[in-house]
Amino acid sequence: MRFEIMRLDDVDGTPVDSTVVDAASVNRIVQQAAAIGQRLWIRPADPTAS
Repeated sequence: MRFEIMRLDDVDGTPVDSTVVDAASVNRIVQQAAAIGQRLWIRPADPTAS
């Protein structure tokens, strides 16, 4: 399964950028974001996303 991870703006919470990753990469990205206090929005990716 693939997930879209969007990095959110610290001020207003709007998406700044996004990437689509496989399930194995989600934990690593979440751990990195948590270490620096970054806000993320994670959702299942559209099957056609790459």
